[in-house]
Amino acid sequence: MRRVVEAVLAAAALVVLAPFLAVLALAVRLDSGGPALFRQWRVGRDGVPFQIVKLRTMSDERLRAGAPLVTTAGDPRVTRVGRWLRRTKLDELPQLVNVVRGEMAFVGPRPEVARYVALWPDELRDEILSVRPGLTDPAAVALRHEEEVLAAQPDPERYYREVLLPQKAAMYRDYVRTRGVGRDVTIAARTLRAVVSG
Repeated sequence: MRRVVEAVLAAAALVVLAPFLAVLALAVRLDSGGPALFRQWRVGRDGVPFQIVKLRTMSDERLRAGAPLVTTAGDPRVTRVGRWLRRTKLDELPQLVNVVRGEMAFVGPRPEVARYVALWPDELRDEILSVRPGLTDPAAVALRHEEEVLAAQPDPERYYREVLLPQKAAMYRDYVRTRGVGRDVTIAARTLRAVVSG
């Protein structure tokens, strides 16, 4: 029932937001050329891979194989419109499509790329992947300034792997163990407050 309700709500949101999303997509294309949407393989429930959909925030020519997976504040790959989209989190809106498809939920552990999922502690990996990944979760709220934190590190990729990734995995585990409708509503409200407050 939860899956059906979320799919219906996400579909309704896409219909309502369609004109706004079209304007954002046009802004992305006018700002930097290339496609408006960015797709990337992530690991979903039970380890099944899926393509996450976002508004593109980086220069198309910089989205090449071997490029860093972590993004820091001031990253030269991020476009002018992309900086605003990332700050407001509006680049995440197309993931409503993933919710409609059943690949994601509104609230759940944020989906990671396979490289980082492989670094989760073995005892946590199956537990985290037992639920659908979400548009937001407690870690997304607590670490909402992640790009600024990474920018202050001499080796952002290493800091992400060794410090932030274990923190996120622990928060994902705690969410899975205590998840429920009431908690999800609270997390969604906190996310909205964080976005609105900047």
